[in-house]
Amino acid sequence: MEFLCTNDDGYLAKGIRVLAEAARSLGSVTMVAPDREQSATSHSLTLHHPLRARRDANGTWIVDGTPTDCVLLAVHELLECNPDVCVSGINHGSNMGEDVLYSGTVAAAMEATVMGIPAIAVSYTGDRHDNLEGWVPVVRSVLEGILAHENVPSGTFFNVNLPAVTPPDVHGVKVTSLGRRRYSESITRARDPSGREYFWIGGGVAAWEGTNESDFHAVEDGYVSVTPLHLDLTNYELLEEVRGWKLAL
Repeated sequence: MEFLCTNDDGYLAKGIRVLAEAARSLGSVTMVAPDREQSATSHSLTLHHPLRARRDANGTWIVDGTPTDCVLLAVHELLECNPDVCVSGINHGSNMGEDVLYSGTVAAAMEATVMGIPAIAVSYTGDRHDNLEGWVPVVRSVLEGILAHENVPSGTFFNVNLPAVTPPDVHGVKVTSLGRRRYSESITRARDPSGREYFWIGGGVAAWEGTNESDFHAVEDGYVSVTPLHLDLTNYELLEEVRGWKLAL
């Protein structure tokens, strides 16, 4: 099995090395990752300047673009053959609820799915990333369990979140839905030394809500959360009602 491994934290991040190690026990791995952190780049493409890719001494392809750029270049230009699976992560931080709309890690898996390649995004919800090596057996088991099933509908990929506990304390795996996340005080308004006003997006306090089957409940209880996501954003339950609005020009 040929794995494409990427992320949004950059090729030097510990998470991608741990994910690649877990995948290597299941097949061969090629790493294609951004040259710097690309968190919250979502599904963006680089359109206004050329992309450059280089290979380091370990064989990792390093791209000066977004995670989506990395997957596109990998599949169309850098790899000798199409990968069987794309794994993205391990993200340094959670990707639950609305995070999936902003995350470059999730977007990389989504781009692979667009191209018909099975994909899995993996994130760690804790703050301590220096001990991620201990997660290799858990991640390997989760990847193996998902990839054992070949009847996954097209346009579907998997979003995995690891709980902020030590691997021996993981209670198991739960299949979950997306929760809802709300940030407060996430914009800082201040002035620079010249007195000019600026705004800084980021930080703040996150509040979560959702059913007992949601991703954040699972990780809070010490479980690995596995959420199947799909590309079709259509609200099918609302289709007939909207058709009844008799919209016309």
